[in-house]
Amino acid sequence: MKIGALKESFEGEARVAITPASTAHLQKLGHEVFVESGAGEAAGFSDEDYRKAGATVAETAGALIEAVDVVAKVRQPSESEIGQMREGQTLISFFYPAQNAELLEKAKQQGITAIAMDMVPRISRAQKMDALSSMANIAGYRSVIEAANNFGRFFTGQVTAAGKVPPAKILVVGAGVAGLAAIGTATSLGAQVYAFDVRPEVAEQIESMGAEFVYLDFEEQTKDGAETGGYAAPSSPEFREAQLKKFRELAPDMDVVITTALIPGRDAPVLWTKDMVEAMKKGSVIVDLAAEKGGNCELTVADKRIVTDNGVVVIGYTDFASRMGAQSSELYGNNVRHFMADLTPKKDGVIDHNMDDDVIRGATVAHDHDITYPPPKPKVAAIAAQKPKEKKKELTPEERRAQEIAAFKAETKSQVTLLAAGAIVVLLVGLVAPASFMSHFIVFVLACFVGFRVIWNVAHSLHTPLMAITNAISSIIILGALMQIGSGSAWVLILAALAVLMAGVNIFGGFLVTRRMLAMFQKS
Repeated sequence: MKIGALKESFEGEARVAITPASTAHLQKLGHEVFVESGAGEAAGFSDEDYRKAGATVAETAGALIEAVDVVAKVRQPSESEIGQMREGQTLISFFYPAQNAELLEKAKQQGITAIAMDMVPRISRAQKMDALSSMANIAGYRSVIEAANNFGRFFTGQVTAAGKVPPAKILVVGAGVAGLAAIGTATSLGAQVYAFDVRPEVAEQIESMGAEFVYLDFEEQTKDGAETGGYAAPSSPEFREAQLKKFRELAPDMDVVITTALIPGRDAPVLWTKDMVEAMKKGSVIVDLAAEKGGNCELTVADKRIVTDNGVVVIGYTDFASRMGAQSSELYGNNVRHFMADLTPKKDGVIDHNMDDDVIRGATVAHDHDITYPPPKPKVAAIAAQKPKEKKKELTPEERRAQEIAAFKAETKSQVTLLAAGAIVVLLVGLVAPASFMSHFIVFVLACFVGFRVIWNVAHSLHTPLMAITNAISSIIILGALMQIGSGSAWVLILAALAVLMAGVNIFGGFLVTRRMLAMFQKS
């Protein structure tokens, strides 16, 4: 099959759907790669870069669409671009089918297969194709860079001869992919970071990244992320009021606020109201990542940077990912080529559009003159339900003592039972075995008992290379078995042979395990 990337027609868009690096991967799948002339210029990829990677450069969009079987884009297609496509062609791009019913109908009439990268199911197997997460990650990083560029002070705290500089206080609202990326970037720059999310289970993720989770004293049953595609579910009016009250308390202390609350297909909830902005210090910065859908801040203006009457900068850019065109294109190009890998399971350049596959079916919004949006729920849950961890009850000294006594009694009982059973077996064997055999047999039984008590109970974490070598060296007992293997008694011969076998496994296994474990710490 032939796959080609169009030059983005959306004004200011710097990304491209196929990069020179992803070209090589697509060729390994058996596909021939085309790219419209100038498609990668804004992202830093020249036509010559594509030619060196083995791609064919088409002079115009029309020539590319006519030449290829699969058209790849970043932004949603225009009606004219879909109008140029022929029946049976495949389109891969962001599509937002819920907001573009007319485009969806146009794709149906044209008879093309439309794959929406924004509809890739959020299941484990599809993470490598999750373009929304890829772009959100970049947007979260870039939001902190934009905030730092507009903030008049250091992010990190400093103690200098000229005086002490306190660290900037940053509040990140929403701990999804973009929020976590913003938290990681802000903490790495030395800021004092606070973060809030309606899902209390993300508190551990936030704290593990060095930020402080803002707890809300309000109990509300939250839905599992699997039911909402991995996004936070809408909150009740009561929860929203408690949330806004908490934000009003935080507003005067915050230097930077980054809001990331956005669910595809819905208007962004207003979380940072006008009175909160008025309560902030002069020179503070608000970066609203939800500006495209109305914004989380009440004063946000899409695609604009404004300064309020009290000197607060409100940034409502909607092209954070595009502002890092090269990096965004590389990640999006990887998302596309991973999706193409699923469409080409045999790596023979032949597309198998398997509508029984959860990922392919979920992302396909139009196919074979039919609108296939919305898709059925994936057979695999998006995110496993996270049950709250139960805190272990602190035991009183009396309860702890009672537990120890009970454990001692249980262990004593099992040992006595084992010894009694062993004694009975030895007596029964002694009734039929000769005296010479019994002396060896008793030594054998005692050796097994000691080995069981000493080695079997060693924790797995203690099996270090030294332990493995010790096991190998301790198998010197193989000498005793070799001395007995020539005995005339069949019983002694069998036991000696078993001893040689087990000791041999211990010797070779000990050195083999040591070799493998030491290799883990060596550079290849």
